[in-house]
Amino acid sequence: MNIQINLDVEMAKNKVSLKDLSQRVGISATNLSLLKTGKVKAIRFTTLAAICKELQCQPGDILEYVDDTTI
Repeated sequence: MNIQINLDVEMAKNKVSLKDLSQRVGISATNLSLLKTGKVKAIRFTTLAAICKELQCQPGDILEYVDDTTI
């Protein structure tokens, strides 16, 4: 996959746990964990916006395009 998910980095910067963030954003800890580990194929903009609001970051801080053709 060419999109790298850096949710764990942003969570660490804000010192927030998976459980706390899931409660604040209103999605299950399981779904948030899947997102954090990159095991999802899609994310709703409303979910991304809620995460960004809680972590006080931009979507580009969480999602990053990685060109894997240069490897």
